[in-house]
Amino acid sequence: MRTGSEPATARSALRARFWLSVWGLVWTIFGTAAFAFAGRPGWAAACGVLWLVVTVDMAVILRHIRQGPHYQPGRDIPPYPPPEDHPPYRRPGRRTQFRPPRHRHP
Repeated sequence: MRTGSEPATARSALRARFWLSVWGLVWTIFGTAAFAFAGRPGWAAACGVLWLVVTVDMAVILRHIRQGPHYQPGRDIPPYPPPEDHPPYRRPGRRTQFRPPRHRHP
């Protein structure tokens, strides 16, 4: 929910995230190869899983960079109205009585 106190130029640091994921990709590839050559298949598999995670993260980051900036309201747009006193899923005036949970002991 917008409160009106957000910075007008707030942006995600996608380029920094991209270069950090490049750094992680280099290290996971190196770790996978080094552990595989050293005869440590468990560590090589762990680095391979991290390699996969970093690759997926990089794909998401590149997708967000290619999407470009999205619409963000300016300072002339007022904040959203505050929520009402009751949640929208509960009918006003209807109160539920508190019941302690039933515990079943073995």
